[in-house]
Amino acid sequence: MAIACLAMGSVYLPLLPGVGRLLWHCLSAAPWNALFTDNQLPAALLATFISTLISTLLALFICLVIVVTLWPFAPWKRLQQRLPVLLALPHVAFASGCLLLFAPSGWLSRLIINIGIFDGPAIFLDRWGIGLGLVLAVKESWFLLWVCHARLSESELAPRLNIAATLGYGPLQSRMFIVIPWLVPRLGSALLAAMAYSLSVVDVALIIGPGNPPTFATLAWSWLNDSDPTLQQKGEAASVLLMLLLAGLAAAGFGLWQIACSQFCLRNGQRRAVSGRGVGIAMSRLLLLLGFMSVFILLAWSLAQGWFAPALLPAGLSADAWRSASLLPLFSAGRLALASSLVGLFVVLLWLETFGCRWQSLFWLPLCLPALPLVMAQYPLLLWLGWDGSFWGVVWSHLLWVIPYMMLILMPAWQHLDPRLIITARTFGWSRLQVFWRVKWPLLLRAILAAVAVGFSVSIAQYLPTLFNGAGRWSTVTTEAVALSSGGDPQALSIQSLLQLLLPAAAFFIAALLGWLYAIRYRGLR
Repeated sequence: MAIACLAMGSVYLPLLPGVGRLLWHCLSAAPWNALFTDNQLPAALLATFISTLISTLLALFICLVIVVTLWPFAPWKRLQQRLPVLLALPHVAFASGCLLLFAPSGWLSRLIINIGIFDGPAIFLDRWGIGLGLVLAVKESWFLLWVCHARLSESELAPRLNIAATLGYGPLQSRMFIVIPWLVPRLGSALLAAMAYSLSVVDVALIIGPGNPPTFATLAWSWLNDSDPTLQQKGEAASVLLMLLLAGLAAAGFGLWQIACSQFCLRNGQRRAVSGRGVGIAMSRLLLLLGFMSVFILLAWSLAQGWFAPALLPAGLSADAWRSASLLPLFSAGRLALASSLVGLFVVLLWLETFGCRWQSLFWLPLCLPALPLVMAQYPLLLWLGWDGSFWGVVWSHLLWVIPYMMLILMPAWQHLDPRLIITARTFGWSRLQVFWRVKWPLLLRAILAAVAVGFSVSIAQYLPTLFNGAGRWSTVTTEAVALSSGGDPQALSIQSLLQLLLPAAAFFIAALLGWLYAIRYRGLR
C-alpha cells in the first residue's frame, strides 16, 4: 500500500506546492495590473472564448447527432472500428494537415481557384480563432465518440426505446428525448477535459490560431518564456486566470444544461417517424474524410518536388526530402514515450492491485484543468531537484497526462474481472503476486496492450511539458512540427508531422497484432 501511494503521490502531490506557489506569486496586485492593462488582452481573450466555445459545443453537437442517428446499428459499429485510426492521429499532425488543406495557399484554395469560383479563401488564418475552433471540434468529436462507445449501455436504454417505439415515436424522436438526457451527464468529465484542452492549447494554436495577437494561452506561454521577471509574473497571473475562466465556463455550461433539461420534454405528443440515419452517416463519413485527407496532403507534400501555387498537383514526386530529414526528434520522442508508457503502466497496475477502482475521479483532474498552470506547477520541483532538462524529469512531467488515459483504459477491464477466479486461486494457496501473474495478467493482457499504446501516443503529443520542463534540450517530432509550422517550409513540416503520426500508429498496430496473436493462442480468454 505504501509503495502504491508513494508511486502515485510522486506524480500528483507535487502539484499542490507548485499550484500554491503559483497562487502565492499572484497575490500582489502588480502582475494583475500589468495583465489587465495589456493591449493584446481583449483580442486574445475574444479569440480564446470563440475557439473554446466552437470546439466544445460543435464537438458535442457532432457527437450527439451521430449517436442519436446511428447507435446501435451497423454504421455505428463500423465507425467504432475506424475510430482508433483517427485517435492515433495526433493534434499537431492533424492541425498541420488542415493548414496545408485550408490555408490561403492550401490545396482546397487552389482547387477553388482552378475551378474559378473565387480567389481563394483564408479560412483558418483568422483573428477570431474560428478556424482553430473548427479544427479542435473535429478532433475532440473523435474523442467524445470514443467515450460514448464506453458509456452507452444498450441493456439500459433499449427497454426505454422500445417503450417509445410502441407509443408511436420515431427512431430519431425517441433517441433525442431518451438517449441525449441520459448520455450528456455521463459525458461531463470528457466535456470538461475537451474544454480545458481547447482553452489552454498552445501547440495547435501556434499552427492554426491567430498570430497577432495570439490566443490567451499562447500569449501567457510567451510571457512565461521571457527572461524579464515582470513578464514571467504576468504569465503566472495569466495561468491563474485560465483556471478561473475554465471554472466560469464549466459553471455556465452546467447551468445552461439544467435550464435545457427543464425544457427538454415532449410537450404536444406529436409523433414523427424520422430516423435521420442519412445525416449521421454523412457526418461520420465527413469526419473520416477530414482525417484521411489531412494525412494524404501531408504525404503528398513530403514527396512533392516543386509545388507552387496555384498548381493543383506537384511537379513531380521524390523521396529526397525523406533521405535528408533528421530522425533524431523521432528517436527522442520514441524514447520518452516508451519510458513514460512503461512507468505509467507500472504505477497504474500497482494502484489498481492495491486500491482497486477507488478515487477514480481524482485521476481525471489533470485532464480537466488547463495544461499551462500544471506545467508551471511541475517546473519548480524539477528545478529544486536539479532534474530540469533531464530525461527522467521530462518522463515524470509526461506521467501527469499519461496515467489518467491509461487508467481510463484499464479501469473498466479491471472492474469486469470475475472475483470468483481470484477467490479460487487464493484457495490454492497462491500469493497476491502469483494471482496477479497467473490469473489477472492473462485476462487483462489485451487491455494492458491498449493502455500502453494510448499512453505512448499521449506522451508523443506532449508539447508544453517537453519544451518547458525539458528546458529546450529535448527535440521531439511534436516540438519540431510546431517550430516548422511558421517556417515557410511545408515539406519539412509534413515530414515531421508524418513522423509524429508514425510512432503512435506503430504502437497501436503492435498492440493490435499482439492482441490478435494472444486471442488465437488463448481462445477461451476474452
